[in-house]
Amino acid sequence: MDIAADDLRQRCFLSLAVLGALYLAAVTLRLLDCLGLPSLLRRPTNLRRRYGAWAVVTGPTSGIGRSMALELARRGLSVVLIGRDPDRLCDISDAITRNHAVQTKTVVFDLSLVSTTQGDEAMRRLREAVEGLDVGVLVNNAGVAKPCAVYLHEFDVEAWMRMVRVNLWALTEVAAAVLPGMAARGRGAVVNIGSGSTEAIPSFPLYTVYAATKRYVAQFSRSLYVEYRSKGIDVQCQGKDLAHTTVVPNCLCTSHKSKRFIACTYSSPTSRLVPCLEFDQSEATGRLKFVQSHPMFSQDSYSSLETGVVPPSLSLG
Repeated sequence: MDIAADDLRQRCFLSLAVLGALYLAAVTLRLLDCLGLPSLLRRPTNLRRRYGAWAVVTGPTSGIGRSMALELARRGLSVVLIGRDPDRLCDISDAITRNHAVQTKTVVFDLSLVSTTQGDEAMRRLREAVEGLDVGVLVNNAGVAKPCAVYLHEFDVEAWMRMVRVNLWALTEVAAAVLPGMAARGRGAVVNIGSGSTEAIPSFPLYTVYAATKRYVAQFSRSLYVEYRSKGIDVQCQGKDLAHTTVVPNCLCTSHKSKRFIACTYSSPTSRLVPCLEFDQSEATGRLKFVQSHPMFSQDSYSSLETGVVPPSLSLG
């Protein structure tokens, strides 16, 4: 009887030990995942081979958009640059061709004029610019966050209409202009720059219109991924933290004394690698690094098939 009881206790202890070991292993793997160890072991993806030879970047003349354009060029992709300032477009175009063996095209397009006569003409030129190109990556970066914190009834109507046009309307039209080619080729990636205001906090008072436009970007990206995943197109929405760029009002960044900052992005808990932009304002350039996402930054609980989170293979490094 005692032998049977001892045998039962040993089996119970062994079972508990196995369960404890499995739990500890799961916690350890999750910790290593959050610390970004897999990103150190994973080989960078050849974006040109996976998606295509060209990238389209809106708002590429400063901040995150400029760094995106430079990094994509460094990875061997030629770049179509879309912005409103011809001189600054020439500047980033020259910087790319001077340092990288790729081509560039520039399209002068004030995105706040979308759906107007001038905007329709610019959209026609954009479609002509990408026609026949193997466009594999679209970065919808252009956005408007100004003016500073203000009550909605004090918000100038023209200002919030401009915000809606750039952050919402133009983003949609540019995607619609590029997607037909991607769908026909059966591959591509769309990266929409969203905002942490739609993920990390429940509301963003005094920036109501801005937060609403960025929430549109998040839902647009989720739905677009489900819509186009069968056509081989990946879609990602990057919700960046506060970054001192020309888009962000100076009143939000007065506490930033250093010329150097880190702007991380995050998405749903199912995402893996997400960009972390290290930007040096004195050099007016930056370098995209990629870090592991952290689930505590998101309130989403959807699966990767529902959220529009791009697979790890899209990450630049």
